[in-house]
Amino acid sequence: MSAPPSFEDLLERPDLAWMGQNTTHLEPPAEIVEALLDSTGRREFQLYAPALGFQRLRELIIEDLGLAGAGASALITDGAVGGLHHVCTALACSISRLITTDPGWPWPARFVRFAGVPVTMLPVYSAAQGYRLRAEQLAGVIEEHSLIYLIDPLNPLGSCYSRDDLTAITDLARASSSLIVHDCTYRHFAAGHTLAALLYPEGTLTTYSFSKWLGLAGLRVGAVVGTPPLLDQLTAVPSNPLGAGIQAQRAALAGLGVKEPWLRRLRSVNAANQEIVADAVTASGLGRVLVLPSHGNFLAVDVGDSGWTADSLCAAMLDRDVFIRSGTYQSPEFGQRFVKVSTSVPERWARRFAVAWTELAALPSLAAR
Repeated sequence: MSAPPSFEDLLERPDLAWMGQNTTHLEPPAEIVEALLDSTGRREFQLYAPALGFQRLRELIIEDLGLAGAGASALITDGAVGGLHHVCTALACSISRLITTDPGWPWPARFVRFAGVPVTMLPVYSAAQGYRLRAEQLAGVIEEHSLIYLIDPLNPLGSCYSRDDLTAITDLARASSSLIVHDCTYRHFAAGHTLAALLYPEGTLTTYSFSKWLGLAGLRVGAVVGTPPLLDQLTAVPSNPLGAGIQAQRAALAGLGVKEPWLRRLRSVNAANQEIVADAVTASGLGRVLVLPSHGNFLAVDVGDSGWTADSLCAAMLDRDVFIRSGTYQSPEFGQRFVKVSTSVPERWARRFAVAWTELAALPSLAAR
């Protein structure tokens, strides 16, 4: 895999169109800014937060997931990735193998490998299987006490699992006494999302993020949700016993308070930008969008037949002040075939992408140079 761009260097480029991290760059709700200013004015940054997070925030996350009344509990973490790291390291001694997808998100596999746990990555870069994990694939590799890391919607491809998909997967998990980590980072963008926790509550941990739908990426706040017997394995020794940042939690509380109008605006902008990006790709003849509409706030574009590699295409776009992400970050096998383009951004960025992409389509491909 290629090294990602230096985010510190990118931060020094004020005119950059950030379309490579799936974070939301729209003007935030005024209530979030007010909550941050109020917290700063009261100097809450001088205080530690409760170890498990504010109780009201934990309750609202469970309500947002639709798990109120299902006996679920929540642990507030330093972003969803902080929760994933804690899950992987805390459970490493009790799991036989981690099973995940390629493409996928690489860090959980790296977390458990550090503890000596073997990893199986199942290929899902296939239109025939809907760009998602199939139960038949899982059945061929699952063993007793596996940990299944299921990203849904799937970053970086944009596919989503149906209830029938999840039923087949959870049945396999239950039969093998395996656990599921259901990474629902992009759930708020999906059409008709189902939670594995509703089908297999005793064996599912759900991760929750505020980085994508609410745009709080730099504040680092998320959660892990599960039944008390499962969550107790994490809360007994929390990864951060001094609590996630108070200001981040205040912003998250404010965002959940205005969730419905914010999501209406966000989804509308995201859908419109997906059309702009997809139209530019189609009209240019450079690549093809894999999943449209995407169930996330991004599109994956296959460029495998273009003569460009994903890395070289991303570098050329960056020269035009558009930051998109190479598939090499998320796929050992298929990474040079595709790029990922974030769409929860200002419309002017999506249009800048379209202009830059069209310019590249007019250039000779690498193969022709």
